[in-house]
Formats: sequence, structure tokens, C-alpha cells
Amino acid sequence: MAKAYFINKVLATTVVGSYPVVKGGGLRGLFDPLHAVVETAVADQIAAGIDIISDGQVRGDMIGAFASKLPGVKGQNVIGKVQPAAGPITAGDTRSALSRTPKVKGIITGPTTLAHALHIATPMYRNKEELALDLAVALAAEAKSLEVAGVTLIQIDEPMFSTGVADLDVGKQAVELIAKSLTIPSCMHVCGELSGVIDRILDINVNVLDFEFSRNPGNLDLFRSRDLAGRMIGFGCVDSTTDTVEKVAEIRARIEEGIEVFGPEAMLIDPDCGMRMRTREAASAKLKNMAVAAKEARLAL
Repeated sequence: MAKAYFINKVLATTVVGSYPVVKGGGLRGLFDPLHAVVETAVADQIAAGIDIISDGQVRGDMIGAFASKLPGVKGQNVIGKVQPAAGPITAGDTRSALSRTPKVKGIITGPTTLAHALHIATPMYRNKEELALDLAVALAAEAKSLEVAGVTLIQIDEPMFSTGVADLDVGKQAVELIAKSLTIPSCMHVCGELSGVIDRILDINVNVLDFEFSRNPGNLDLFRSRDLAGRMIGFGCVDSTTDTVEKVAEIRARIEEGIEVFGPEAMLIDPDCGMRMRTREAASAKLKNMAVAAKEARLAL
């Protein structure tokens, strides 16, 4: 049985977040040019057979979409104490997605990744670590707004964690500050190769750990001698860096390798990372083939 707090389905499919921006028109587009883009992203994910979708994250890159709304940040510069946004940042698009399907993942950029993308231009902060902790407080407010909107889980994106640059002690504290503010499950996505940081990342208290296993198949070997301690794994099995569409059999083979290590009950099936840089045709086809591969693997159990 799958973890009931996500979806009552073994090998359920989801996405890491972003989807190609496909511009639309119409009268409503005059007032909100990106509303149709959200609708397209949501419709494509549903048509592909994805169980837990996102809103497509179409309103900007993962840094600007959040930093531009936070008091204390101007452009790429931190000019004062960072505070929570005046209102929800992504909940509007999330509610639009929820109007189409009951299972939606709320996504926020992690505080450490956000801190390292910004320039400190104020004596308020001595370093990125101090900044990350205030960003965590601000982002916790956004996470709560998504919980209130009705999302299934909250994903915190921390690509910085695999680089060796981030202070993982502070990173852990910041992520857990957000996770502990929630009553719904939390997920942390870390892309890249994990060998240098795997044990530190496994020490972070979230319900789901999401990694890439397509471009970095060596990540799977790291888990053969490690315990998830009852948590779930977001199993990236589709390459998000290319428009080449993997065949169903190839994706299914990756999923079955994952089953050998994690067991099907612990796995959520998704791409390695976001699809924003792919063409719509490639992104849609990749998600469709991934959903079919997961279904075939499920039926074979």
C-alpha cells in the first residue's frame, strides 16, 4: 500500500515542478498573460496521466519568482531584513490547478539556494547562513499558504545541497523550520550527484527525499546500504536536460532498478528535475511515457 498521505496508489507519478511556458491568448490574457500558460501546463500534466501535478511554475525562474516578492530584497540584492511576503506568492496558480485535480504539489525554492543566488547589500546579514534562516521564516509563511490552499505536499527545492558549497548544518535547520511549520507532508528535492553529501542530506527531517537517478544512475548505488527510515523517495527516472524522449521500456527498466533498492511502496515516480527548458512536445511525451512505464511496473508487481 502506498503512503496514504500522498495517494493510495503504489508507484504514483508526480513532477518536480516546472513546465515549458506556452503562451496563449484570449481576453483573459489581457489581464493575466500567464493564466493561460498555467492552464496549459496543468492540462498537459493531467492528459499525460500524472497523479500529483504542479501549477507548472510558469511565472518566473525559481529565484526571481520568490525573491521579487519578499520585503528586504530588491532585484538580486538583499537591502534589509527579509520578511514574509505581503500575501501568498504562488497560491493563486495552485488553486487554479486544484480546480482541475485534487492532487497538487506545492513548490517553493529552498532558503539556502535562494540565499546563494542573492547578493547581500546590507549590514543586516554577515553571511549567507544568516540570510538563509530569515528566508526560511519568510518561506514558511508561503508554505502555510499553500497548505491552506489544499495541496497534497510541499516540495522544497535545494539544488545547492549537492554542490559542496552550502553549509548543510544551517541548510538542515532552514529546511526543517519550514517542514515543522506544516501539518501536511514535506518533500525536499536535491538534483545532481550525491556521493559527497548523501549522509548529511539523509539526516534532514522531511517525509520525501527527491533525487535524480536518470542522469546520475550512480545515486542509486548510494542507497543500497542506507535506510530511508520510513520515508519515501522521489525517483527521478526521466532526463530533464534533453528533448530526447526516452522509450517506455527504458523508463520502466529504471523504475524496476529502483524497486529492487527501495521497494515499490516507498517510491514516487517523477522526472529528474523541472521541465521548463524543454519543448512542450518533449515535456508532454516524456511525462506520458513515464506514466505508462509506472503503470506497467505497477501491474507487474
